Amino acid sequence: MNFLKTPLSNCFVIEPNKISDERGVFTRTFCKNEFRKIAFNKEFLQFNSSYNKKKGTLRGMHYQNSPYTETKLIRCIQGAVLDVAVDLRENSPTFLQHFKIELNEENMLSILIPDGFAHGFQTLTDNSTMIYHHTQYYHPNADTGLRFDDPKLGINWKLPPIAVSEKDQSYKLIDNNFRGVTL
Repeated sequence: MNFLKTPLSNCFVIEPNKISDERGVFTRTFCKNEFRKIAFNKEFLQFNSSYNKKKGTLRGMHYQNSPYTETKLIRCIQGAVLDVAVDLRENSPTFLQHFKIELNEENMLSILIPDGFAHGFQTLTDNSTMIYHHTQYYHPNADTGLRFDDPKLGINWKLPPIAVSEKDQSYKLIDNNFRGVTL
């Protein structure tokens, strides 16, 4: 595995080593020993997946408040998505900055999004499936998010969003009182 730094500290793109033969391709998606190279020693406690029928579907920007912040390891195993991470760490030099990358079934890339970040994605193809690994259990009382179209984030989505949940549309815009996430 190759761990590629992003402009946001502790947020990595993971490029797998692909072993190809006449049967297809084999990759390792996680190895505790290899992740130690980037000082990642947490344990994944919950695995989730989402299937998205339509191109343009948007999910996000989700995160959990302290003390239930979580690191996520995310991969698209079917179709393609534009994946976005937003730094919400209160004292971070990249506070409210974002990083985006296309994850798809062909490039087999993953993204490791650290505690204190919001996450979201937009499907670029019909029938896209994502897999998420979480270092924290889901806590409904800590669950929150940011508006995907918040001007303060300035995220340029590749497509017009066609399917956004009512919950994701109801998040408030960031105001001057927003302090981010304390870790």
